[in-house]
Amino acid sequence: MPRKLDTLAIKRKIDVVLDEVSKVVVGKQSELRVILASIVSEGHILLEGVPGVAKTTLAKAIATALGLEFSRIQFTPDLLPADVLGTYVYDQRSGEFRFRRGPIFANIILADEINRASPRTQSAFLEAMQERQVTVEGVRMELPRPFIVIATMNPIELEGVYPLPEAQVDRFLVKVRLDYPSREEEIEIVRRSDYIESWPVSPVLSRDAVLDMIEQAKSVKVSEPILNYIVDIIRATRRHPKLELGASPRAAISLMKAARSIALLEGREYVTPDDVKLVAIPVLRHRVKPRQTLDAVNIDSIISDVLETIPTPSPPAVL
Repeated sequence: MPRKLDTLAIKRKIDVVLDEVSKVVVGKQSELRVILASIVSEGHILLEGVPGVAKTTLAKAIATALGLEFSRIQFTPDLLPADVLGTYVYDQRSGEFRFRRGPIFANIILADEINRASPRTQSAFLEAMQERQVTVEGVRMELPRPFIVIATMNPIELEGVYPLPEAQVDRFLVKVRLDYPSREEEIEIVRRSDYIESWPVSPVLSRDAVLDMIEQAKSVKVSEPILNYIVDIIRATRRHPKLELGASPRAAISLMKAARSIALLEGREYVTPDDVKLVAIPVLRHRVKPRQTLDAVNIDSIISDVLETIPTPSPPAVL
């Protein structure tokens, strides 16, 4: 039986994490909350943005503040599955083959420019992301928990990249876009550049605390009207005239999980319609296919249009 939620304590912890990450990441508060909610949902994150908008810094700062083991993999076309998963090497002293773990054995994996990897290497990632285990030479090995992939993509680079298979894209709980900062934020970034490079981020939580939040998120209440609201949003994407392919039932589950985690991070033990709306675009923008080529802003506007067509249920009474 799950213990009673201490939502205010969790909110205080998340606020401390956000303050710590903000030492090196200026702004991006909405994006940071969505990413933290995805981690609490044990969901993978796809980060999209042009070079220089702090994708790597953000991922490393979150892992450090949460007290989780961090590993960065720079994807290139010649990267082999063994470079990611690990391989058996011969130990001359013992006369035996020993497994040397690859960089995937960590809590938070930054898969930098994942679309530069060959389809063979991408497929090796698929089992890890879905099953949270890897298979090397027929031997299955579990990955540490939590296991979160934060993959980055450069939206303007087309040479030397391989499109991610739909099955792999769907494994990401959210797709977060990092845009250019505002003028004021950019001035602050330049002003604090030396301080940021000194890397002042320290762990403020622990792995056990993160695992505890993951378990507590499962106890956040999702009322029947909210469940109906989530399903109605998903089904409406399949009827939208500008969408060739709508969202799947897996998207409905992802939307529910993300909204549940957002509610927990906000200090509530129940989901509201605003929680659903907050995460709807990051959860759905990579799961729908337009009838013609559209930029990311237009895809987001289609999802916003879907949200406007669905009647919003009344906020639940305090439970």
